[in-house]
Amino acid sequence: MTADAVGGVWTYAVDLALGLAGTGIETTLVVLGPPPTVDQVAQAHAAPRLRLLDTRLPLDWMASEPAEILEVAAVIRGLARGTGADLIHLNSPALAAGGGFAAPVVGVCHSCLATWWSAVKDGPMPPDFRWRSRSLRRGMLACDALMAPTAAFAAAAAETYALPRPLVVRNGRTPPALPTGRRERMVFTSGRLWDEGKNIAVLDAAAALMGAPLYAAGPSQGPSGEPARLRHARALGRLPAEAVADWLTRAPVYASAALYEPFGLGVLEAAQAGCALVLSDIATFRELWDEAAVFVDPGDAREFAAACDGLLADPALAARLGTQARARAGRYTVEAMTAGVVDVYGRVRPDLFTPACEAAVA
Repeated sequence: MTADAVGGVWTYAVDLALGLAGTGIETTLVVLGPPPTVDQVAQAHAAPRLRLLDTRLPLDWMASEPAEILEVAAVIRGLARGTGADLIHLNSPALAAGGGFAAPVVGVCHSCLATWWSAVKDGPMPPDFRWRSRSLRRGMLACDALMAPTAAFAAAAAETYALPRPLVVRNGRTPPALPTGRRERMVFTSGRLWDEGKNIAVLDAAAALMGAPLYAAGPSQGPSGEPARLRHARALGRLPAEAVADWLTRAPVYASAALYEPFGLGVLEAAQAGCALVLSDIATFRELWDEAAVFVDPGDAREFAAACDGLLADPALAARLGTQARARAGRYTVEAMTAGVVDVYGRVRPDLFTPACEAAVA
């Protein structure tokens, strides 16, 4: 299984490997891009039936030319042969473009440049986005099965790349113990603050209008490009998972103004912690959290500030919405995700993989 340590794909991959281990499946996790942090490495080493390989090879969306993606794919093919892999799980489906794998390939569309551009920018994509998107399409078509984490993103990928609709297997997280501490008067958000798709600028503007502080956890500078600069929200930097969980037990309200979000693990973690959710009104969030969150125009900082202040002024309402969010989060567990993924594995390798339990795969 390929992964990267830059964003949510790492969390997805390690959680899935843990779930697969419970069904007797061993995973070799091949990390591309920047190396994992110390806490990420420790997390992987603590997982049973998981072997970690840190290659430092470029991610497909950071490659300098198409040939570089094919070179990385050749290395992945060699590693798969060397480990005797029965199945290849590509969290970067572009790596399937060259073919030649000795076992069936399952790809997962976690995000992509073309759908990101459509949601965040205007006008035609720049040339480097276009060739990367063409490489991704070739890779997706070469996969034996293709998955996406929401129906909204599956539909967007199918339309954007003119390919059959990917199978929908929603992401999952193991819920933490129920919070016991007191909620404090604040709002929390998390994610890649440098990613324009996360739209942190709107929450930063909202923070200037709110009667309570807004804390933002996550890296402010990506692998390339200018860092996000916050003027009003209080940046916490990248935090280990335990620290994020602590913030979520103390924050009564979690906000996301994302313009582009194929799933949103940060929102799921907040819901599992019982935070009231104030979310941008986009298709993904409506699909996952309708009737369990407050929805706001992603471009309206004043509306975000008003929604957050309203919940902070009414703790009973915030607690009620947090309970609703936690109940909805019960649908998105590691167990449900694992069952769905194993079901897809069984479609391409029925001789080896059988569903451990009933799985809902759209």
